Amino acid sequence: MLKATIDADIFRESIDAIAALVTECRMHVEPDRLYTRAVDTANVAMVSLQVKKEAFETYQATKEELGLDIAKLKNMLGMMGKGDKLDLSLPEGGHRMEIAFNRYRYALTLLDVNTIRKDPNPPTIELPGKVILTGEALQAAIKAASMVSDKIALGIDPDNKFFYMVAEGDTDHIRLELGQSEVESLTLVEVRSLFSLDYLKDMGRVMGKAEKVEIHLGVNHPVKFSFDFADRNGHIDYLLAPRIEAE
Repeated sequence: MLKATIDADIFRESIDAIAALVTECRMHVEPDRLYTRAVDTANVAMVSLQVKKEAFETYQATKEELGLDIAKLKNMLGMMGKGDKLDLSLPEGGHRMEIAFNRYRYALTLLDVNTIRKDPNPPTIELPGKVILTGEALQAAIKAASMVSDKIALGIDPDNKFFYMVAEGDTDHIRLELGQSEVESLTLVEVRSLFSLDYLKDMGRVMGKAEKVEIHLGVNHPVKFSFDFADRNGHIDYLLAPRIEAE
């Protein structure tokens, strides 16, 4: 059972975060939160999302596992205006979720959870490098890098005390360095990994709305992006596998 009311912008941000990587997911409903963890079809990137009941205006729920068609939900949410209120309801054991906003009443048929990939286990890896910067600055760097290449290196130079992003194309090159005074926090340890911009561009559109993003890095290890939304009542983690650099 689920019966809840939420600001459409918060719900849209949640769905956009998932839609950056997957078209369907298992959504876990609990009395105090909604959460999901999903990996893309290529097993390159993972999204973990949690929305606490405090992010909702009203929230009543019992434990359920729902199969959501994220692509359909994203299209439907495009019809909503800023500041709209969204009512969600699901009868216990029901096969459809009812979504109401303005004068619209939408019945979304749920997917069979047995046809959706099970929740992936997050890898247990040490990522010693950490930098915290604004989502706007991160998205701008990703956009700039995508103009010259399809990959970007992220790293920390502990000797010169800066975080850097570098993209190299066949003919062009772009580099951004942010010192300790230009970011909120910086762990001075030598780390560097290379990543696909195809994934980062989609993630960047979501992360660009965040007040601040924590970036956790290693040496040729995955990168983890962590950020809050909905007045810290919602949280998103992205994990992206590295690309192997040619010698």
